[in-house]
Amino acid sequence: MPAHFWGSRGCRSLLLAVCLCAALVGAAGGADARSTASRGGVKILTFVYRSHAGTARTAYVVLPAWYGKHDHPAIPLVISPHGRGVSGAYNLRFWGELPARGPFAVISPDGQGRRLPLYSWGYPGQVDDLARMPALARKAFPWLRLDARRIYAVGDSMGGQEVLLLAARRDLRLAGVAAFDPVTDMAARYREWFVTPGEQALPAKARIEIGGTPAQLSRAYAARSPITFARAIASSGIPLELWWSRRDAVVTDQAEETGAFFRRLVAIAPAAPVQEIVGYWQHAHEMHPGTQLAAALACFGLVAPAGIRVPAYEELDGPGGPIEELPPERPQTPVRFSSAFCGRAAS
Repeated sequence: MPAHFWGSRGCRSLLLAVCLCAALVGAAGGADARSTASRGGVKILTFVYRSHAGTARTAYVVLPAWYGKHDHPAIPLVISPHGRGVSGAYNLRFWGELPARGPFAVISPDGQGRRLPLYSWGYPGQVDDLARMPALARKAFPWLRLDARRIYAVGDSMGGQEVLLLAARRDLRLAGVAAFDPVTDMAARYREWFVTPGEQALPAKARIEIGGTPAQLSRAYAARSPITFARAIASSGIPLELWWSRRDAVVTDQAEETGAFFRRLVAIAPAAPVQEIVGYWQHAHEMHPGTQLAAALACFGLVAPAGIRVPAYEELDGPGGPIEELPPERPQTPVRFSSAFCGRAAS
């Protein structure tokens, strides 16, 4: 993940609170261990759940600091799986104090793949666990009231891959999904790793996690690929934001992955509530409270649009069409956020 995220004082403070939570959980032990830490406008609760593989894993719940046993109106929930190789605690740095601005809750589980805990890459068991998160959170904290009509999923990279797979399910009705720089074709990603600087160790991890190569296990790779489920996602009616960058140095073939995935969705269902936002950012840079995550949330009505600004952009197919930010070579003053930015994905 980009080192510049450490530059945010709010994110450093939040991470300290998360570390305190993790330490308390480790000391308490047990399947129902819980702890709380507060920092700034939010507080973080943790609970331990049993994954699809039977392993004990930790989930982190971020709430507005005022929300608790004695003041707990129904609020929306965002399920946010982490990117590859990092934990649910790490993933919270991308959220800052946005849950307090909502208000809404965020749940970020550590997750579990078929074999590897932090490299689940869309394993169906992991997606099953994500679908269980609202029920698991309510069980851990009986006073927590979640608005069942407003459950969302937001993730970047591998987390973006997993929220798209979650959108393909029928047992959890989502009110909106935002995927930043996601993996949409697992076999294509496997092949690209061999020629992507810094990624050459990942094919070996994928062979452990998935069980072999794409040539050996094509169905297993397809089961982890959102593009396999394009028809189910396109026909779901779930508002969907697809954010991808032309200069992503991690998921280097975004035009052939997320761009192709968007085209597939609109070919299947031309009126589907899907928006494409294309830019020139570093991998996962736009999913951050200091960049464009607030804009993505505003499209779903999770935060108020007042004060949100987005990079200058063009509407590629006219009003309501896909968005392309102007490249850095054409510097422009950021513009005020409006619902036009959201296209058909606006709630």
